[in-house]
Formats: sequence, C-alpha cells, structure tokens
Amino acid sequence: MDDIRKPHNQIELVIDSSIITNTQTAAPCQQELSFINKKHYSSSFSILTRIHAGYFRISLPLCTQALLWKTFGDQPNDQDPQMFHGLLHAFPRAAFVLLWCLALTTLLSLSFLYILKCFYHFKMVKSEYCHHVGVNYLFAPWTSWLLLLQTSPFLAPKTIYFAALWWIFILPVVVLDLKIYGQWFTKGKRFLSAVANPTSQLTVIGNLVGARVAAEMGWKESAICIFSLGMAHYLVLFVTLYQRLGGKDRLPVMLNPVYFLFFATPSMASLAWYSITGTFDAMSKMLFFLSLFLFASLVSRPNLFKKSMKRFNIVWWAYSFPLTMLALASIKYSREVKSSVSHGLMLVLSATPFAVFLGLFVYSALNSSCNF
Repeated sequence: MDDIRKPHNQIELVIDSSIITNTQTAAPCQQELSFINKKHYSSSFSILTRIHAGYFRISLPLCTQALLWKTFGDQPNDQDPQMFHGLLHAFPRAAFVLLWCLALTTLLSLSFLYILKCFYHFKMVKSEYCHHVGVNYLFAPWTSWLLLLQTSPFLAPKTIYFAALWWIFILPVVVLDLKIYGQWFTKGKRFLSAVANPTSQLTVIGNLVGARVAAEMGWKESAICIFSLGMAHYLVLFVTLYQRLGGKDRLPVMLNPVYFLFFATPSMASLAWYSITGTFDAMSKMLFFLSLFLFASLVSRPNLFKKSMKRFNIVWWAYSFPLTMLALASIKYSREVKSSVSHGLMLVLSATPFAVFLGLFVYSALNSSCNF
C-alpha cells in the first residue's frame, strides 16, 4: 500500500540561488531606489533608509527663493517699474536673511542625513549612483550649496573664503561630469537614448550655476570653461530628449513634475551668460525666450501632470525650482528691456513661483508623515 501511495515518477523543482542573486544584482536600483518605489520600505526602517538624493528637491527651491529675494534687493529701485517699488519694500532685508537661514538649515540637515546614509547604507547610495534617474539628483546638493553661496549675506564674492567654498562645491560637480558625460561620449547615442530623461538636465544646471558663481567672483575664464562644458552637453541632451522614441521614456509617471526642468536649464543658462558678459545681450535673450516657449508648452498640457498629482509626493517640489529660475531670468530681461510688457511679464513670473513655493511649504508641513 505504501508503494501505491508513493508515486514512482516525481518531479523535483530546484531553484538555483545564483539565478536570484544575479537578478537582484542586475537591477539593484529598481529594488532599492526609494524615490521611485517606496513600498519596499516598512515603517520600522530608520530615516536613513528612506532619505535619498531626491529630497534635495526641497533645498533647491529654498535656495533659489533666497536668490530671487536677493535679486530684488540688490538692484536700485529706479530700475524697476513704479508699481513694483511697494512690493520690494514689503520684503525687508531681515526677511531675506531669515529665508537664507532657513535654506541653510534645511540644506545642512539634508546633507548631514545623507552623509550618515553614505556611512551606514552605502549599498543604497551606490544603487542611486547607478540608476539613470538617481545619479542626476546627486548634483542637487552641490547645486544647492552653490546657489546658497552666491546669496550669502555674510560673504563677499571676492574673498578667499568665498573662493575656497566655490572650489569645495564645484569639484564634486566636475567629478560627476566625468562619470556621466564620459559614459555618454564613450558608449554612444544608444546608451544616451536609453538613460536620458528630464532629470538629466540637473547635470547641466549644476555646471551653469557653478559658472555663474565663478563669473561673480571675477573668474571669467573659469566661468566660460564650466559654461561651455555644460552647454555643449545640453545641446546633445536637448536633441536626444526631443527625438526619443515611443516606449523609450524611462521616467515613472509620478516623476512627471520634473518635466519643468526643460525650461529651468535655458533660464539658468541665460542668467549664467548674463553674469559672464555683464549685459543681458542677444544670447541671454534667446535663452530666455526658449525657456518661455518650453514653459508655455508644458503648462498647456495639464494632463501630463494629472496622474502625478493624485497623491502628495516629495517630487511636487520639482515645480518650484524651475519657476523661480524663469522668474530670475525675467527680472534681468525686464531691467534690460524697459517696457510695460516686460515689467508685466516679470510681475506674473515672479509672483507665480512665490505662490507655488508657499503652497508647497504649507502642504509639505501638513503632510510631513508622508515624507518620512
């Protein structure tokens, strides 16, 4: 009877553990990168396992808002329209210093947490470094520090301390340039077509911000060097993103707000070239008009962002930074082309990022449990 119950032909299923290991190794980023899929992390995990380079989306708008307020206060009032004088006086220097301190505190906190993550969860940091989206956000902390440096109310641009800090913040950007741009150059267009996405423009923005700070220090040759490096790769990236094939968009739907980076890059390039030449010349105007066109192209397609707005996510901060960059470029344009149209455009574009920033700040505070 025992022989009858026991089948003679048994099929034994053997799972090779090496196959699982290779699969996990082949795609570590999809499994570990939290800003693309947070469900892999339970509430029992510490804050270090949840934080990632994408959280520097918060520091970027804070630093650019400080730069926006500084730009309002730096220029003589007679260069602004008469109706704008009251708005300038409504934001005293104390408010700017307070905002700058808030940006500094936020950036220090995020940087400290990320440094701790590098020590205690290096594999997770490595997974971001190898990911086609995550690696671009590694530029964000250094870009934030460069933005904060040029808005500093305590350091003059032509001091040795200012120059030392610039070198400290720009060197990691150059190292990341060698990694990313070197891959684009050596592996060819097939590789770039596979990894290129809107967040790739953060690599260019980091170079442009560094060039602008160098120009403000009077280091014109260094500024031109870094500016040319960023713009050369921006042209390649811009064409690649424009002609990407259907089905090749490797950006998750929840990250669609980063499409706003399309007009942040030419806006920053316009400001950087203005700082290098000292005038808002034809090149700066062309870049500003390009950013305006890209901005209009995006806001006229709200369905692109509909799905990503269903539930609050830290990626929403991606709206504020590009809008502030566009506002800064519009201020420089209005002060060069003194007309009612340029001044009206400046008012609209300056009020919009402030309203978006304030809304995001309040909404993030109310939904802080969703962030960590």
